[in-house]
Amino acid sequence: MSLGGRLWYGTATVVAPALRPFLRRRAARGKEIATRLPEREGEGAARPPGRLLWLHAASVGETMSILPLLSALAARAPDLNLLVTTVTVTGAELLAQRLPPELAPRVLHRFLPLDVPGWVSRFLDGWRPDAAALVESELWPNLIAALAARGTPLALVNARFSARAARRWRLAPGLGREMMAAFRLVLAQSEADAARLRDLGAPLVEIPGNLKEAAPPLPADPVKLAALRTAIGARPVFLAASTHPGEEAVVMAAHRLLAPAHPGLLTVIVPRHPARGAAIAAEAGGLAVSRRATGALPTPHTMVHVADTLGELGLFYRLASACLVGGSLVPHGGQNPLEPARLGCPILLGPHTWNFADPVARLLAAAGARRVVAGPDAVDQAAALAAAVTEVLTSPDLGRGMAANAAAVAAIGAGLPEVVADKLLRLLPRGDAGAGPDRPLRLPLGALTGDGVSPPWRVQHESPLGADPPAGPAA
Repeated sequence: MSLGGRLWYGTATVVAPALRPFLRRRAARGKEIATRLPEREGEGAARPPGRLLWLHAASVGETMSILPLLSALAARAPDLNLLVTTVTVTGAELLAQRLPPELAPRVLHRFLPLDVPGWVSRFLDGWRPDAAALVESELWPNLIAALAARGTPLALVNARFSARAARRWRLAPGLGREMMAAFRLVLAQSEADAARLRDLGAPLVEIPGNLKEAAPPLPADPVKLAALRTAIGARPVFLAASTHPGEEAVVMAAHRLLAPAHPGLLTVIVPRHPARGAAIAAEAGGLAVSRRATGALPTPHTMVHVADTLGELGLFYRLASACLVGGSLVPHGGQNPLEPARLGCPILLGPHTWNFADPVARLLAAAGARRVVAGPDAVDQAAALAAAVTEVLTSPDLGRGMAANAAAVAAIGAGLPEVVADKLLRLLPRGDAGAGPDRPLRLPLGALTGDGVSPPWRVQHESPLGADPPAGPAA
């Protein structure tokens, strides 16, 4: 085991007692569910008989991407049970909302245990998955070491490995090679991701495509959609979708610039994290604001409607005349531009879109989206955004053309969940040979002795330990 792996193993073991009050504080802030905190220590296993495939998706975006994959797996293997873990509460809520009713009895959800050796071992001892798939870049050192020591087939699905992560991994090339040795299957989103993973030491990387390009259109409750259509009427709607801190002020400044030329304009802001709704409304500075979380619909006097609820973005993409995809005006990397592409909404993007570099490049090349480019000054950003929105609002043909071009790009991923499902099923034992409740355990020798396969540092997302690992590169 490398020095970095040993440091992480030891540090996680030492700090474990302090993690319990840390989790209780998170629960008090709504970032954990108090009654389910034992799951974060690996408790709560309820393994069903037969074959079990475990998929781990960190939060909302990853969970959305695997929903079609879950359906494809279930259709191809009627005996297969599926365990899905998430890090975030919002990811769990979205899974519960979007999971097809016919699939729900076969899908179990738990929160991922924190990466403490004993807690990880308890989780794996209880669930005994026949194979595991980590989604995108959810790479936890002790977890991967324990899976490797057990001989559990492990896949990295829809793998994303950013240039930033690659630069940091160059500081620990040994850890990178050890990480890649733990995976029997690596499926990258794009050639750029695959190239970086190969540089890290992956001997074989396949590039089937990005599962986020294969997702179905975001749903919309027809009753709620009709109520919003009635409330809004013929007003033009500018949508800022999945916004992050720093973007809402720019969007509201753009509204002030747009309003004189577009009478009745309604700006809708859907924050990536709904809990920020009240703070966003407080930034309005004289604009008439309503909040969906309070049950309010836009009135004729509403200028800005803050849609601070979970799972309703599909409503507003269907209503908008133009949308800004959030996370792109600030250096977050952008949210998923294929969601509006599937729903016929003209797309505007800020300069920061590396999270979806490949689909963004194809959308721009196909004239299915437009880039809003301005300097770092918020005033310049608001002016550039207002100009781009004006261009779409004043030219219906332009908007329709952008929507049609974007829809063609979004259709590329059809059939991908079935391709990925077939590859994952090859990792599993056939038929009823899976690990039932009476199957003998494979002892996690690496976790017990420290001599197992050294795992990698996690390369994306906020660590549920509250910080990045103390040694080794992290994105």
